[in-house]
Amino acid sequence: MSAQLETSNLRTQHFRKTLGRADIVLMSISAIIAIDTIALIAGAGAEAFTWTLVIGITFLFPYALVIAELGSAFHEEGGPFVWVRLAFGKLTAAVATMFYWITNPLWMGGSLVFISAATWDAYISPLPPGSVGDYVFKIAFIWLAIATAVIGLQYGKHILAAGAIVKVGLLAIFVITVVLYGLRYGINGFAAGDFSPTTAGFLAVTPVILFAVVGFEAPNGAAEEMRNPQRDVPRAIAASGTISMLCYLVPIFALLAVVPADRIEGAGGFLEALREVFKVYGGASEPIMMVAGLLFVFIAFTQASAWMIASDRVQAAAGGDGAFFRYFGKFSERLGTPVRMNLLSGIVATVFCLAATVLLEGSAATIFTIVLIVAISTLLLSYLVIFPTIIVLRRKYADVERPFRVPGGKAGLWVSFALIYAWVLLGSWVAVFPGTLEPLFGLEYDFIDVWGVDQLVFETFTIGTLVVIALLAVVGYFWQRSRDRATDLDVIDELDVLEGTAS
Repeated sequence: MSAQLETSNLRTQHFRKTLGRADIVLMSISAIIAIDTIALIAGAGAEAFTWTLVIGITFLFPYALVIAELGSAFHEEGGPFVWVRLAFGKLTAAVATMFYWITNPLWMGGSLVFISAATWDAYISPLPPGSVGDYVFKIAFIWLAIATAVIGLQYGKHILAAGAIVKVGLLAIFVITVVLYGLRYGINGFAAGDFSPTTAGFLAVTPVILFAVVGFEAPNGAAEEMRNPQRDVPRAIAASGTISMLCYLVPIFALLAVVPADRIEGAGGFLEALREVFKVYGGASEPIMMVAGLLFVFIAFTQASAWMIASDRVQAAAGGDGAFFRYFGKFSERLGTPVRMNLLSGIVATVFCLAATVLLEGSAATIFTIVLIVAISTLLLSYLVIFPTIIVLRRKYADVERPFRVPGGKAGLWVSFALIYAWVLLGSWVAVFPGTLEPLFGLEYDFIDVWGVDQLVFETFTIGTLVVIALLAVVGYFWQRSRDRATDLDVIDELDVLEGTAS
């Protein structure tokens, strides 16, 4: 059996069984591997490789186990919303889901569209920031990603699959070319001490690495569109997790082998490394670099599409259950997608993109980093509520069949939960309040030097955004609850009238 939400309008809607195991694997890879963050992580130096490995073992692995159990046992449309709703109730689910969903239009309308426009300008065709062409490119990027979410998984899954294959392929080409480059020109040497972890490096890269490796639960947003979630979810998570970890560790190591850490700036550092190693192809290097730039933009586009497909369904589930405006909980009968929710995501992403372009001052790197940290904050904060559901649902719904269980009994469950929760708690704090833990360890932290703005401006932008998001969730919840109560009263009044007439 599986616990269901009897009050949800989604239960009355028919979902097409579209996703097989390979589709889930490729969708997970599209969501998890954030190619735009590889250079951002590598910028911390060789120890970034060490911290990525540590987080892979102590966070990614237990996180995969937890989601494999949740996703195979509670496989209703909306995934994370359903888990939180069953564990903690509708209001808590409304807030957690809002933070989970809004990460993605903010990320797409900020980080992804900015780095894609910069890539187009640098490697494909001139696209000056703030020009008409720049605005057209960014808006087209956003709405094409939304269109991919709207057309339905039976078509959209092929676009995501192409993006996942191209992503892994581009990373593989980079690594192979680094080997060729090293044979011809030599590579940066690493001393054993370069990989030694430090507290400063740990605090600097933890939120970015965590943001880069999350996403196992994303396909469960479309759980009722899977052919066999009980069987396929655990196996798909195992495959996508292994591939994703390799696609971070190997390219980070290779990137540091050809570009000194102090020359890696933001997401563009990966493309600069490509340009450097492509020298081995002689006169063909520039055309190849143009193709690589196009592939990078396509990868960013499919990554945005994957998260729009998943997170819009999660938020639509909230709407269908009355934890958000029910208007947005409707799925198109013809397309099988939450079109209204998709359009809302497009509007939010567009507004955020225009605001980031017009209102924020500073270099592209500064804009990228600040926008990314807001996206990291909202996503990690949602996991503070999503992860504990594994403990509560084990107790509250002990009779639900679990095709996969976190191994090790209760001890294994609590160890896995404690590890992932500690990581996400730390990552959330560092993301929202950077520079506050360093003094505890006697470390200096020059806020303006790190972020390009003073701490007051940063915290005002970040915390203000988080407060607005939380208020939007609460307002949506109470507004819909009042509407539902009014509807119930109207029904009762009509019944009373009918009974009075009959008597």
